[in-house]
Amino acid sequence: MSTSSVDRTAGPSGLPTPDETRWPGLATPPHSPFRARIAEQLFRQAVRPLNVRVRMPDGAHLGAGGPDAPEMRLNRPAAFFHRLGVDAKIGFGEAYMVGDWTSDALAEVLTPFAERMATLIPPLLQRFRRFVDRGHPADEENTIEGSRANIHRHYDLSNDLFGAFLDPSMMYSSALFGPDDDLTTAQHRKIDSVLDYAGVREGSTVLEIGTGWGELSIRAAARGATVTSLTISEEQAALATERIAAAGFADRVDVRLCDYRDSTGEYDAVVSVEMIEAVGESYWPTFFETIGKRLKPGGRLGLQAITMDHERMLAAARSYTWVHKYIFPGGLIPSTTSVEQGMLAHTRLRLQGVREFGQDYARTLQLWREKFTQRWDEITELGFDDVFKRMWEFYLAYSEAGFRSGYLKLHQFGFAENGQ
Repeated sequence: MSTSSVDRTAGPSGLPTPDETRWPGLATPPHSPFRARIAEQLFRQAVRPLNVRVRMPDGAHLGAGGPDAPEMRLNRPAAFFHRLGVDAKIGFGEAYMVGDWTSDALAEVLTPFAERMATLIPPLLQRFRRFVDRGHPADEENTIEGSRANIHRHYDLSNDLFGAFLDPSMMYSSALFGPDDDLTTAQHRKIDSVLDYAGVREGSTVLEIGTGWGELSIRAAARGATVTSLTISEEQAALATERIAAAGFADRVDVRLCDYRDSTGEYDAVVSVEMIEAVGESYWPTFFETIGKRLKPGGRLGLQAITMDHERMLAAARSYTWVHKYIFPGGLIPSTTSVEQGMLAHTRLRLQGVREFGQDYARTLQLWREKFTQRWDEITELGFDDVFKRMWEFYLAYSEAGFRSGYLKLHQFGFAENGQ
């Protein structure tokens, strides 16, 4: 098969038609026959050894997977390869959003790709990445104003949206599962682990960088701590304040609409859960310096972060991907090396403890995605369309595949002054 500008089949009915006012330019794939031909050749080569089954419209199959392997269905191959050829790091996800390809086992299809992420493109062609990779838009730079705009695009979508698929703790970060834990119990286990790393106890003063919807602050206050919690999401701040008051801790927790760079005061402990990924590499030194400045002598830090291998992080640092365009603009996932070296260079703190539990994140994401799908009828009443549904299905499954494959990991770190 060779690609053309028009597919012979439009694929099965029921595929979403993007509203141009909501999804400008998404309905019409880019057109580049030369790049599409190269993309098709590379795709065929990449899937040849993978345990997947790629079904073409004519019934032919690609990939090494047998009848029981997870199946990826190419509904509109030409559009798919044009999107892939013009910008593979964005086009693959956009093709799913509009239905150029689909799957009934999305995370299972994506996992073999994630396992070979570093080698899908031949080494010779990887040398040309810097000439074809799209750079980050200037307006997504994580300045104070830029950060507010970036956070608004995701966390201010709708509290009701997040409430539809999160558990009652409203924690939007990985749980830490123990035997027989349900998701809420596992989320509390995660929070307690972070608070333990930070040494939070009766009488502690705590700075939380990244409020979420308030559960960590509630749990810290229940230990007898006094918490100042920072967020730049208005939606989160409003609901977190309500939840904290309902839990009876309004006198112990102060939720502030405040960028971490504008924070003041000194605290016994700083805690931050999966916020560093949104900081941006250029601002990591400021982030670490701020933590150091906010801690009293003898203070401690509890930090949870998604991580990737250091070499992969360096390679990804300048790339603009589908996740940046549609989910988390302006961010970069750090490596453990970048976290440890950053803390060493910019604070007086030293690593005291660390744990890794990336497979727990895969499980957490699976539970979120299942609930998102189950409650889609309620979510659509909030004004979200079918393209958004497919976008979030892809985001959650793509993330799950990253953790299942080990391409992404998850770490909790405990930092303190030497001897503490």
